[in-house]
Amino acid sequence: MLAVPEMRSGVNLSRIMRAAGCLGITQLIVEGNRKADPKISRGAEEHLSIRQCRTLEPVIKKLADDNYPVIGLEQTTGSHNLFTFDFPKKCILLIGHERTGIPELQLKLCDAMVEIPVFGFPDSYNASTAAIMAMYEYCKQHS
Repeated sequence: MLAVPEMRSGVNLSRIMRAAGCLGITQLIVEGNRKADPKISRGAEEHLSIRQCRTLEPVIKKLADDNYPVIGLEQTTGSHNLFTFDFPKKCILLIGHERTGIPELQLKLCDAMVEIPVFGFPDSYNASTAAIMAMYEYCKQHS
């Protein structure tokens, strides 16, 4: 399951939806009311179970209470390398916002943090690119 903050760019949300569909991820929790651009998402949103919410915190908290570990995708002290982290089969992958990352309230709900190594400049990946890499790694481990 993937939790996506309110994206500044509909392009990022559309790319995430398209990749989720390609990778067989069926459930998305999307903060805010931004819609996918069907030219970019290629209709993937029609095959996904998408739950839109005003804010992610209560939804993530409820799922965490239902024994879904929350794995945040963010560069933090103590983050695990995405490519050596063992994802639980049943989990929520929480994506950071394009500019501000994962808010403090949501960070506190995370059971673990993963980050993608960067070998050059800039020091972080685009939100949709990072989400796609993380979804792919999860699926590689559990497909």
